[in-house]
Amino acid sequence: MRIGVTFPQIEFGNDPGAVRNYAQTVEGLGYRHFLAYDHVLSADVSSRPGWTGYTLDDPFHEVFVLLGFVAGVTTTLELVTGVLILPQRQTALVAKQAAEVDVLSGGRLRLGVGVGWNAVEYDGLGKPFGDRGVRSEEQIALLRALFTEASVNFEGRWEQVVGAGINPLPVQRPIPIWIGGYAEATLRRVGRLGDGWFPWREPDDAMREAVARLRGYATEAGRDPDSIGLEPQLNVGRGDPETWRAFVAGWHTLGASHLCLSTMGNGFSTPDEHLAALTRAAEALGVGQT
Repeated sequence: MRIGVTFPQIEFGNDPGAVRNYAQTVEGLGYRHFLAYDHVLSADVSSRPGWTGYTLDDPFHEVFVLLGFVAGVTTTLELVTGVLILPQRQTALVAKQAAEVDVLSGGRLRLGVGVGWNAVEYDGLGKPFGDRGVRSEEQIALLRALFTEASVNFEGRWEQVVGAGINPLPVQRPIPIWIGGYAEATLRRVGRLGDGWFPWREPDDAMREAVARLRGYATEAGRDPDSIGLEPQLNVGRGDPETWRAFVAGWHTLGASHLCLSTMGNGFSTPDEHLAALTRAAEALGVGQT
């Protein structure tokens, strides 16, 4: 199981030196990947009573720029968007940005995508919210074409690229595309199209059944279910090593290929506190020992 970290976007701050130190420290501890959440616009709650999502007080570094920076200060960390809200973006631009990060990192990008929940972002970026799921499937197909073909001819319902392509192409052809979300339509999408799934839940009966259904959808699509990765997320800013190890063992039984460790939501106020939690977890879970 490859163990990585979730960058604590909204609790970290804007000091580039701290970002560099965080990335280099987790790489030195033996963590395998660096995952970053994505949001472009947050809501002004003064005009949205009862809002329950991210607000203007929650800072987010733009994921492609952030991962490009991390690529330049590390050598082995896989760089992961977890997850990029794909349908609110122009597909060809996503392909260009992703390919550039992959090139500049020497082939270290994993593109996690999802459809999101924040209509405020879709409105601000000029994309429709209601059909975002089905549009994402066409986007994934176009991304893979742009990642692998010098000249693309793609005529879809929403996406059209005729006799055009990106240069440079990525190192990975195609860049792996993982999918986040829990709706049944998402599980079907992962089974048919995804290289992996982000099931950020406990390894309980509900997740066991969800993984079984996903594997069934993959089989129906003529795919090998074992080729689809699984990456749960564990918060190591709370709990104890025994609890963490039980979580890892449970997901190992369910076939997880990756694990992401989060430290957010625990009252930490400095980057050093997040790193201290990851240092304790690395020792408890044997990170970097294999």
